[in-house]
Amino acid sequence: MTKANSNIAILGIGTAVPPYLIDQADTARRLVNALSDKPDSARWGRRIFKQCGVESRYTCEPNLLAEAAECRYLPSATPELAPSTSERMGIYKRESVPLGLHAARKALADGDVEPAAITHLITVSCTGQFLPGMDAAIVQQLGLAPTITRIPLNFLGCAAGLKAIGLSRQIVASDNNAHVLVVCVELCTLHIQPSGDRESLFAASFFGDGASACVIGAAKPPYQPLFELGKERSVLLPDCAEEMVWEVGNHGFDLYLSPHIPKLIGEFIPAEVERLCGEEELALWAIHPGGKGIIDILQNKFELTDEQTAHSLGVLRDYGNVSSATILFVLDAMRMHLQESGSDAVSGIALAFGPGLTAEMIKIAYVPATIARERGQQQADGAYV
Repeated sequence: MTKANSNIAILGIGTAVPPYLIDQADTARRLVNALSDKPDSARWGRRIFKQCGVESRYTCEPNLLAEAAECRYLPSATPELAPSTSERMGIYKRESVPLGLHAARKALADGDVEPAAITHLITVSCTGQFLPGMDAAIVQQLGLAPTITRIPLNFLGCAAGLKAIGLSRQIVASDNNAHVLVVCVELCTLHIQPSGDRESLFAASFFGDGASACVIGAAKPPYQPLFELGKERSVLLPDCAEEMVWEVGNHGFDLYLSPHIPKLIGEFIPAEVERLCGEEELALWAIHPGGKGIIDILQNKFELTDEQTAHSLGVLRDYGNVSSATILFVLDAMRMHLQESGSDAVSGIALAFGPGLTAEMIKIAYVPATIARERGQQQADGAYV
């Protein structure tokens, strides 16, 4: 295998959000009004909305911006008026494809990759389903080859975006001419529950809507790598199946997140990172912001600096947790900072967590444009063997 064949990389990244901005402080105010007859729940909701690390996020559903009396998703709504799962899935079907297409087009343009070059399409979502699915719609509307290999990853939770990246790496490793387009679309706010219980309020406090996409292939000229991809690792943590539960209910999907999740991640993940990376020094930490507590405990366990967690916390602050799509928001923010600061090549790791509890991780390396050009010239001169 030539050295060029080993340079499997993310070649382009694109992100997109729907048009409606949810301001956290305003949402907390409307939530408290909706819980006026449940003062204990109102106090707890106000506190969790303030402490979860989110200042803004986005939604595809304008009714979520309405005052308490008119919002069908808040606890003041009677069960008969709250949107059914069928209605929510109708909104998902209408809104998911345009958002995914927007992110996909940005990723292709960012990587200077033509749609005709895409050989595999991986679509990722855990917040809605329909058939023919988002994969078929994207093939048709993006002008991809009808014979393209389509791989939908559905209902796998927040870790699925990184799972798709790892799977893409495996595909390109087996076929150096493959180009994989990954498209993640999550409309999490469609599943906000009209309930005042703590589990529902916690889930309502930090999830947002958005889409992200990336193109993965071998970084041969003319393609310039953004992040080279190294070995990946996937692990199902022991005795954690009931800590994160996501089930279909009558009013959308019911989510339960155990308060023990950050502690469990702090307990198990250091050993898993060591198994993947050994004693290698990791400068970059692209941590999926599944919650502020997860970032905080990993920062403590690995003695990370504030700068190393800044991108994860910044995405959580500005977009909330966008489930599977979030890790590419983090990588995009990290890439932008590294480019603007004129960084040299630097290595690190990306991590994401989902139901199971599942941990996905992959080694990454940022490659600045100057080094990419030098490599391209060396390959053109036959220097790489």
